[in-house]
This record gives sequence, C-alpha cells and structure tokens, in this order.
Amino acid sequence: MASATTFYDFKALDKRGKEVPLSDYKGKVVLVVNTASKCGFTPQYAGLEKLWKTIHEKHPDDFIILGFPCNQFGNQEPGSNDDIQQFCQINYGVTFPIMAKVDVNGDNADPVFKWLKAERPRLWGAFPTVLWNFEKFLIGKDGKVKGRWFPSKAPQSLEPIILKELAK
Repeated sequence: MASATTFYDFKALDKRGKEVPLSDYKGKVVLVVNTASKCGFTPQYAGLEKLWKTIHEKHPDDFIILGFPCNQFGNQEPGSNDDIQQFCQINYGVTFPIMAKVDVNGDNADPVFKWLKAERPRLWGAFPTVLWNFEKFLIGKDGKVKGRWFPSKAPQSLEPIILKELAK
C-alpha cells in the first residue's frame, strides 16, 4: 500500500479470517509482535500477557497487543489458526488478540509488515527483513512506528517505553 502513511491505513485478518480495519485501534498505543508456538522465544507469550494485563488494567482503552503468528522461521508455527489460538490460551492464558497467520518477509509478506519494516529499518541500515519470531514494533497513538526491537528484548522491559508513549 504505497499511499499508506499510518498503521491505521491497513487491514488485517483476525483469528477467524475476518478482515479488521486497523483504524479500529486509532488513538491507541499498539504493540505488534510476530509470534510462533514452537520457538525458543515462545515463553515470551507469558511476558506479553503480563505486560498486556498490567498496562490494560490502568489504560483499558488506550493500549493493545496484536500477535501475528508466522511460520517463516524454522517451521515454528505449523498449526492452523485454531491450533494457534488453542495453544496460546491453554499454555499461556493469552487474552490479547492473536490475528491470522501471516508472512512477515518475502514477496507474500503481509502489507502491514512491509510497511512496518520500511518505516523502522534496522539500526545498521535498511535491512528489509524481520529477523526471527517475536520481533516487536510499537505504534504510537498517531499511527506511526515509535520503536522496533529484536526478538531477545523481553516484553516486560518495554513497559516504561509504552507508558511514556501512553502519556503523550
């Protein structure tokens, strides 16, 4: 989407394959994470859920986490959307939205991820790919990308950054 200027210009598919305008999140701070169920970083679901509950309790209308499952890294998300939902709920009690499975790299990359990567390229240059599962992007209330972190960045460490963004 060449004319896209904010996160809100896109649509994504929810866990049932229903199109969701991301403008539904306009005015919220959004943490976008590409996820996988069979990855060394999979335990971050627990940290993401804790972060979600902690911030959502104080800012129920101003913050959301959106998980986007992806099977492009070592076949670590082979299940169906239903399998993924069940895994997240049973193993980690996830209550934040997990969207439909997407590609984050390559020709079939979801337009949201094409835009996210273009808006916030890697520090060492315009490295055009997501490196692995659980890479994180923070969207401000204005729909612009405010941060991007490696998969190794613990979700809880983002709390002060998210709270600062919420205070704007």
